[in-house]
Amino acid sequence: MAKLMEVIQYSDETGIVMCQRVPEIGPAEIKWGAQLTVRESQEAVFMRDGRSQGLFLSGRHILKTQNIPVIGKWVTSFGYGESSPFIAEVYFLGKQLFANLKWGTPEQILFKDTELKMIRLRAFGTFSIQISDSNIFLNKVVGTRTTFFVDDIEEYLRSIIISKLTTVLSENLKTVFDMPSNFDILNISVQTTLKQDFEGLGLLLHDFYINSISLPQEVQQMIDQRTSITALGNLDDFLKFKLATSLEDAAKNEGGAAGTLVGAGAGLGMGLMMPNMINQSVGAAGQKTESPLEKIKQLKELLDIEAITEQEFNKMKSELLNKM
Repeated sequence: MAKLMEVIQYSDETGIVMCQRVPEIGPAEIKWGAQLTVRESQEAVFMRDGRSQGLFLSGRHILKTQNIPVIGKWVTSFGYGESSPFIAEVYFLGKQLFANLKWGTPEQILFKDTELKMIRLRAFGTFSIQISDSNIFLNKVVGTRTTFFVDDIEEYLRSIIISKLTTVLSENLKTVFDMPSNFDILNISVQTTLKQDFEGLGLLLHDFYINSISLPQEVQQMIDQRTSITALGNLDDFLKFKLATSLEDAAKNEGGAAGTLVGAGAGLGMGLMMPNMINQSVGAAGQKTESPLEKIKQLKELLDIEAITEQEFNKMKSELLNKM
């Protein structure tokens, strides 16, 4: 038997309930003249036969036919008096801000960088939502569920965010080197792009933030090497720097092979290589410009004496081959 309700209210102590049906189980016979209390952060929707029969904003309401005229007509059409109870479901919707929700890329997303070519990125951040249209949210999202938590829709919203983020990155970001100065622009662009999708669910995207965009470790190492080369001016300066560093380390380690090389006056091979390494390859009048192949040979000699790593050798060799 349906429960006759004279006081209708709901209080969410957890702060994570977006919608709550009252009563939770079975139908409710609501007495005309019953008291409905809707708090400041709530809206209440009366549902009958799957359709909304009335929306109540915050405040204390005494239920009369003037408040819910559709149900009033339905009751009186069967010959009952205005004091007769009516059967309906009441849904309380939380209108508060559901803040600091997390989003992130479960898998790396492909990004075409103008300088690094195709790379993969991971991104993480936060967003906040509010229910903007209770009827749309109730009918499109909640459906017939008794209790609807913010967790129930968070994963779905994350999938929408990732889809739009990929598009925004390709349209607004040319290279990852520009990321630090473009975070605010990216935040606004993503939020604007998501607006229509969220409104279609009866939601307002209150804010959206990208907290970080991370690169694969090997790409980060390439950027670090490029930064080092840029700081030193050009490739020749970088090679001289690496050579000087290796010689200094070798001098401190007399037992190693490189230490023996230094102790012997750098040997014949070093004697032949040093003049080419110290001279500038481009720009000085009367000097012959070194070809990329000659520089690659010099790099290989540095690799053989462990003055540079194999990864550094492959990176700089690739740059020289691209110039040929």
